[in-house]
Amino acid sequence: MADTAHKFDYDLERPHVTPYEKLFDTAFQFGADLPDPADIDLEHFNIADREIWRQDKFHQYFARMRKEAPVHWCPPENSGVGGFWSLTKYKDIMEVDINWKDFSSSWEHGGIVLGQPTEGFELPMFIAMDPPKHDVQRKTVQGAVGPAMLKKFEPLIRERTQKVLDDLPVGEAFDWVDRVSIELTAMMLATLFGVDQKDRRKLTHWSDITTGRENPDLCPGGEEQWKQELLECLAFFTEHWNDRINKEPVMDLISMLAHGENTRNMEPMEYLGNVILLIVGGNDTTRNSMSASVRAMNLWPDQFEKLKANQDLIPNMVSEVIRWQTPLAHMRRTAVNDVEIGGKLIKKGDMVGMWYASGNRDEDFWDEDPNRVIIDRKQARNHISFGFGIHRCVGNRLGEMQLRVLWEELLARFDRIEMLDAPSRTANSFVNGYTWMPVMLHPK
Repeated sequence: MADTAHKFDYDLERPHVTPYEKLFDTAFQFGADLPDPADIDLEHFNIADREIWRQDKFHQYFARMRKEAPVHWCPPENSGVGGFWSLTKYKDIMEVDINWKDFSSSWEHGGIVLGQPTEGFELPMFIAMDPPKHDVQRKTVQGAVGPAMLKKFEPLIRERTQKVLDDLPVGEAFDWVDRVSIELTAMMLATLFGVDQKDRRKLTHWSDITTGRENPDLCPGGEEQWKQELLECLAFFTEHWNDRINKEPVMDLISMLAHGENTRNMEPMEYLGNVILLIVGGNDTTRNSMSASVRAMNLWPDQFEKLKANQDLIPNMVSEVIRWQTPLAHMRRTAVNDVEIGGKLIKKGDMVGMWYASGNRDEDFWDEDPNRVIIDRKQARNHISFGFGIHRCVGNRLGEMQLRVLWEELLARFDRIEMLDAPSRTANSFVNGYTWMPVMLHPK
């Protein structure tokens, strides 16, 4: 369903976008008028093309792939990231996600994102490791978002949410992404890391940089700028490490890493890798789901009315929005053995993309139209947006809490959150998100 919000005349400039092809020689077509996927030979499908994601057309491609080529090979000459297999059906994605013995996520095999790692600038991190090292590093930090800490965080999250919402203009256009989604997640990130709130937008910036190496709006200096920015991130967090290591352990992520038996002797690049993982995991997923929830309630006003009439549906609505949005569109694995999936032989060394964004719309799994948001969908919590198996998102419950509290406080204040224009999307096949969304609040 296309965005159908009424377009107003308002003074809220859409962010500038620089044409990629002027700065980068890649296989991607920035600004191109993308053809209908029905008119393309399947062998030429490249679902990793960032322009497909910026133009929000990827679900059209996935629909055909699920029907005609659920296990699809994109050759290296078509992709710009190297040859890769795409898994687009829910059951196939689940099969690979739990099979870490045959499908590795290790950085030594290429990591968790489609593409080639930067030679000499590898970033080990626990999500890009296999057991047993993955397990002990994950266990080191999971207490920061465990049940006891969630109970402690909820009053703080609610207080901050109330303050952010109360400071918003009513009856005037503003950018929801910047004023709400980024602001709330940045504050939570700063708390998790134990850094000063005045530095919170640095965390957002480093998250964007990490996943936007090929985006000239973020990295006009290309790979060298990308490296330099991440080294600045390392320097910032090294100062915090050195501060924590000489103090008693506390319940923030840096202290846990500095004092953890299995993390306190990490090399600098492994420390940076884990910091980046925790920043991106805590930033992109929640912030883009916050924006998606507003978009969804505008696309399906009947569901918004249902929510207002029964606010007990908020937790299920949160799960349904996370399914529908799928804020991290894929995870990569690399085959370490020959394995047959869906009648196709995936050979040792092949790169595999598990497209969560497609599995969450698989018509053979979901019992009602998966392209719609249905806030009381019975299967909503079966989504795979958080991954599955040993790599399931460690902070998923915290993200859900932030979204639940946001909607509890929104419904207490406003009759409607009106989306004024179609949002701008990230040009990224990993982070499925928004860069700008103009809205107007209507009071109760």
